[in-house]
Amino acid sequence: MKKFKSLVVAIVLFVGATSFVNAQSKIAHIDTQALMESMPEMKAAQNQLEKLQKTYDTEIKAMAKEFEAKVKQYGNEEGSKTQEENEKRVLEVQGMEKNISAYRQQALEDLRKKELDVYQPILDKARAAIQKTARAQGIQYVLDSTTGSGILLADGKDLLVDVKKELGI
Repeated sequence: MKKFKSLVVAIVLFVGATSFVNAQSKIAHIDTQALMESMPEMKAAQNQLEKLQKTYDTEIKAMAKEFEAKVKQYGNEEGSKTQEENEKRVLEVQGMEKNISAYRQQALEDLRKKELDVYQPILDKARAAIQKTARAQGIQYVLDSTTGSGILLADGKDLLVDVKKELGI
C-alpha cells in the first residue's frame, strides 16, 4: 500500500511537471526599429519628411531675413523719424518676431503630425508581419529588443530575419 501511494505521488508529480513544461510559453524578440529601417517604405517616408522640413526651413529663413532687413532699416532711420513712428515700427518688428516664432512652432507641430501619419502604416505593416511570423512558428510572446526598450538580455529566438522574409526584404 505504501508503494502504491508513492507510485501515485510520483505519477502526479511527473504529470504535473510535464504539464508545466508544456504550458511554458514560447518567447521571441525582434528589433522593430531595425526592421522598419530596412523596409523600402521607410526610405520613401523619410524623403517625404525631409522635403517638408526643407520647405519649412526655407520659409523660416526667408521670414528671418526679411525681419533682419526691417530691423536694420528701422535702426538706420530711427533718428530721422518721429517718436510715434518709431513706436509703430517697434510694434511692427515685435509682431514680425511673434509671427516667425508662431510659424516655427506650427511647422514643428505639422512635422510631428506628418511623421505620425507617414510612419503609422509602416509600423502597422511591420506589426502584422511580426504577428503572422510569430503565429506560424507557435510563438506566443514577442518582445521588442530595440536599444533602449528595456530588454537587458535577448538570447531567445530573433524573428528579424523571418519577418524580413515575410515582408520580402
